[in-house]
Amino acid sequence: MSKLKRIKLLLSIIIIGFTVPVHAQVKSADNPEQVFLNPPESAKPGVLWMWMGANLSKSGITKDLEALKKEGFNRTTMFSLADVTTPWAGEINKSPTPEIISWTEPWWDLVKHAASESKRLGMDFGMFNGPSYESSGGPWITPELSMQEICYNEVKVKGNTHISINIGKPKVNPRGKSPFPMYNPETNKVEKPEIKARNTYYKDIALLALPASGIVPKDKIIDLTSKMQVDGQLEWDAPAGDWVIYRFGHTTSGTLIQPSQWKATGLECDKMSEEAVAFHLDHVVGEIKKYIGEFVGSSFTHVHFDSYEAGEPNWTPKMRSEFSSRRGYDLVPYLASFAKRTIGSKQDSLKFREDFSATIKDLYRDVYFATIAKKLKAANLTFLAEPYGGPWRQDDVMPYVGKVMTEFWTHKGKYSPYELDPTVAALRKSGQNIIEAEGFTGDPTDSKWDETPAWLKSMGDAAFCAGVNQLILHRFVQQPWDEKYKPGATMGQWGTHFDRTQTWWEPGKAMVEYWKRCQALLQWGHINDTKDDFFVAEQTGNVDLKHIRRSDGDMDIFFVANTNRSLGAAKCSFKVVGKQPELWNPVTGEMKDLPQFDEQNGATSIQLNFEDSQSFFIVFRKPAVKKSNAVNFPASQSLATLDGSWDVKFDAAWGGPVKPVRFNSLTDWTKNEENGIKYYSGTALYTKVFNATYLSKENSKNLLIDLGTVKHIASVKLNNVELGVVWTAPWNIQIPAGLLKKSNNKLEIAVTNVWANRLIGDEQEPADMEWLPGHMNSGSFLKEFPDWFLNNKPRPSKGRFTFTTWNYFTKDSPLISSGLLGPVKIIHSENKL
Repeated sequence: MSKLKRIKLLLSIIIIGFTVPVHAQVKSADNPEQVFLNPPESAKPGVLWMWMGANLSKSGITKDLEALKKEGFNRTTMFSLADVTTPWAGEINKSPTPEIISWTEPWWDLVKHAASESKRLGMDFGMFNGPSYESSGGPWITPELSMQEICYNEVKVKGNTHISINIGKPKVNPRGKSPFPMYNPETNKVEKPEIKARNTYYKDIALLALPASGIVPKDKIIDLTSKMQVDGQLEWDAPAGDWVIYRFGHTTSGTLIQPSQWKATGLECDKMSEEAVAFHLDHVVGEIKKYIGEFVGSSFTHVHFDSYEAGEPNWTPKMRSEFSSRRGYDLVPYLASFAKRTIGSKQDSLKFREDFSATIKDLYRDVYFATIAKKLKAANLTFLAEPYGGPWRQDDVMPYVGKVMTEFWTHKGKYSPYELDPTVAALRKSGQNIIEAEGFTGDPTDSKWDETPAWLKSMGDAAFCAGVNQLILHRFVQQPWDEKYKPGATMGQWGTHFDRTQTWWEPGKAMVEYWKRCQALLQWGHINDTKDDFFVAEQTGNVDLKHIRRSDGDMDIFFVANTNRSLGAAKCSFKVVGKQPELWNPVTGEMKDLPQFDEQNGATSIQLNFEDSQSFFIVFRKPAVKKSNAVNFPASQSLATLDGSWDVKFDAAWGGPVKPVRFNSLTDWTKNEENGIKYYSGTALYTKVFNATYLSKENSKNLLIDLGTVKHIASVKLNNVELGVVWTAPWNIQIPAGLLKKSNNKLEIAVTNVWANRLIGDEQEPADMEWLPGHMNSGSFLKEFPDWFLNNKPRPSKGRFTFTTWNYFTKDSPLISSGLLGPVKIIHSENKL
């Protein structure tokens, strides 16, 4: 951007009175130890809260918010979508609440309830700017205010005579220019629907005559616009030669918002028209004030604009004047380049297309982003956006956005950023500290009720190392129904299943605590991007180490993560000397000095051992003190293996055995001959009474319970004392001093697996719901709500236990290894992290 353009941009921001807000965050002056041990509100993650079509309830909204608050979240951003995403907008027939249509009064009543409950709970609530997740529009957008495209009609004539001809209006494909198709209930097809306005709405731009072939010199273009009558009739004395007459105009591109309920679907607004963008924002803000105005600025705080997928328009009513004022020449002679004609020269036509694209980028900045910022600022609402993917320059538009969000996916089980690195770089350039990310967005190959906290960990750590310091989870679905209907509503095929109906929701709080500790330190101080500040040597195993550094004054904190799901070790060097390295474990909250290190070449080198997906904070804040004969990771000694039998109690409400089962050894549930165990999903309680005659004065401290292999998360209690949750490697937990006795110890391990097995088990039974295939061969969605559900009757298929709106499985789908597989051991260690 030129200096003059930068000055103009700055002035425009000053004029609209918009400034980037100071986010509530960790202060540099804060003691990092205190924010690590007691993460502030700013370190809590948020969720994208998906309201799926008519499937909503006040009681469900309250339960959702209370569950999120208890789990450690403090923000929701609501999207109102179709009943399911297939990935297009899908409808489930025979809805129990058909009156709930997005952005109508019954729906707003629920929004008001959510705002009220958010205020009661002290939570931050906001929503997307229309009935969809893409992009900005709704049923209120008329064709005149919608995204526009150039269209033309051409007529060939011979000159050297008087031409009397009617140049008809251009005809366009009645199907809109939406980037993606959608399910059309009127035709029962997945398609780009016909948009009637593409045949009824039209405005002229110009009527031009050009030589019929070849490259056209500008002085050979004849502007006939003034000679054409309203009905298209042209009277013209044509010079000699062969000519093509082009009637250029514009119509709606027919681009629809998506994936909304069919009755809530409407056109995208014209992003380059201040009139259209202002109309859209005035409608959005007006409805918010009308229905929930009392909560604006307290519990209702922000309006969101998601990543852009609406395509690139090529016209707006004021395009000619905007182009002329910004580029210094008239675009009309070059209109024929849209008819694949070369004007002037190939270089001239190329320059025009570049100038035209630059004008579009300018208008997205000066009209779209500036108008949104001004309107939301005036309404005391924060402009929240994922400002990438569209026809603009990212650096241009970032200053307008109050809170910038980026995103990453869980593609093929690996961290997969989308436009994340350039967004982070732009935020750092602008001096912003909080970097939010729509996190763990998943597709059906990765997210089918089989995700686990351990599986998610390395991907979240990779995002932290890339600069993210506030996770906003994709996604959390509003669950409107009775607790017996689980897993319940889904977003269709999209997203990682972070729902209060998730099997591991309750113990999963330990993962949220981990994120809070990480985000607290990653918000502390300021980013230190000194080059070559960290390097690895003498690596063993298959670890993949990533890092990020935060600094303040003479303190430095490195977050170092093994983003591979395998263990190993490495000699890690940090560009710091004279300071004592400390290791802070964000999984457990424990902190200790690392006594074994070397200093050379201006760096501190430390041998670090990593389990799979393990991460540490390495902290330098106090003078170095080396201890002779001390080691960073002392070897552990196994004192006993708790082999033999275990009593295991399953939940009969979800198909498990009614009475506790005796396991003679620790085995995989899916290998059990009893279907109630083989297909079980949920929590099973393992109990064992054992003696510890090996205890002595020398080994009675620094004891651990090592669980071996766990599928997939475990809560541990010893002698009626809760020890905590084990959710990631290393799969062990500390025993408080003095708790383990020489005899009669009672160990209880509550192990929770994933939903997939019970869903697959249900597929062995007769069907009592009808399904329609998803539109990417990724599963199926509920065709209609069954009568037994609508009437709250016992279901006909007695062996079925689950209820959901999206089905990923068949009876032949492979089961997922589940249960406590062990071996469970008592371990003695000099120090534990």
